[in-house]
Amino acid sequence: MATASPHGVGCPSALKAAAPWTDGYLMLGAREHTLPDCRPLLADPGDLTLVFQPIVDLAAARVAGYEALSRFPGTATPDVWFAAAADAGLGAELEALAIIKALDAAAELPPDTFLTVNVSPHLLGSERVQEALGRRRDLHRIVIELTEHTPVDDLTALQTQTRALRKRGALIALDDAGSGYSGLQQMAAVKPQIVKLDRALVADADADPVRMALAEMLGEFAGRIDAWLLAEGLETAAELAAFARLGVPLAQGWLLGRPAPGFAPLAPEVVAVVRAQVARARLTESVASLIRPVRQIAADEAVTGIPPAVVVGPLGDPQSVLLADPRTAEPYTAPVSLRVHPSADIVETLQRALTRPTSHRFEPVICTDPTGAVLGLLRVEDLASAARSR
Repeated sequence: MATASPHGVGCPSALKAAAPWTDGYLMLGAREHTLPDCRPLLADPGDLTLVFQPIVDLAAARVAGYEALSRFPGTATPDVWFAAAADAGLGAELEALAIIKALDAAAELPPDTFLTVNVSPHLLGSERVQEALGRRRDLHRIVIELTEHTPVDDLTALQTQTRALRKRGALIALDDAGSGYSGLQQMAAVKPQIVKLDRALVADADADPVRMALAEMLGEFAGRIDAWLLAEGLETAAELAAFARLGVPLAQGWLLGRPAPGFAPLAPEVVAVVRAQVARARLTESVASLIRPVRQIAADEAVTGIPPAVVVGPLGDPQSVLLADPRTAEPYTAPVSLRVHPSADIVETLQRALTRPTSHRFEPVICTDPTGAVLGLLRVEDLASAARSR
């Protein structure tokens, strides 16, 4: 992945695009590395182990989820192992093995957290990867992270595959947003729920207004497709402060927690740093203080009571909103036209609400946590009043 730590489930084709290949050697700078033989590993899958890096909800200063990262014997990095598997025609087999181990580990996830599992989009439809994903029918609390950054030949097939995963409860993440046009194409086609900001835009962003402007642009785009932005590879308190000021809801990196064998909680000193930086980012100006509680109704439940209410799916995600017509008081059902994280800026949220189609412009905004669960409603009137007082 794009952190300073060794890569996770890798992207063989990205490596091939970045380095020449000659007779089983991978050129990295001026050094040559013999590609490892992955066949013994596939014969003895115990040699592939996993570590887990926390993904942090900055507003709550808690772990929202973990990313499963593969580790191999010897000194070769995971990227090299996956590149070697691809070179031997065994890329799908090795990715399937990593997926199986990650899904097996999901049984030990702490409450209210998710697990990110990396998959190369060009292998997502392969028989081996589909079999691996099929071992766990219910993919609730699983995030399928698409890790490849070279163009996908068939975006329609990718849309179909990710749609099927969503129906089984999975969320979709797109890795390294901003790293190239192909990534933007995939973002527009797949409409992921989590967009991971490329490490190249995160490193030293606190001292680079251009990088911050690009991150803000990607965050706005992510918000318009109802996705959470994740700043990946945070290594300094200054970087953390910059993205907290930007209102980025999720973050990951060595500053917050290094990959570990189990699902470790945040260290107390990390919690203190996150809370301090978030406080300095003036989260009192976020929508968190304006959230109004709202009744939630299961999708298969009879609608009773007085609006407003949010109709939620089996995983707690908002499906529609029950409202009352202000002129006739008649109840009606509206689609979810806008949802935001509690750290979202008040003025930005108001602007997004008022640029919705006319028929939905003054409907309440739904506030959800990083897992998609409903926290409450934001009234446009409250947003406008708070914006005027700033």
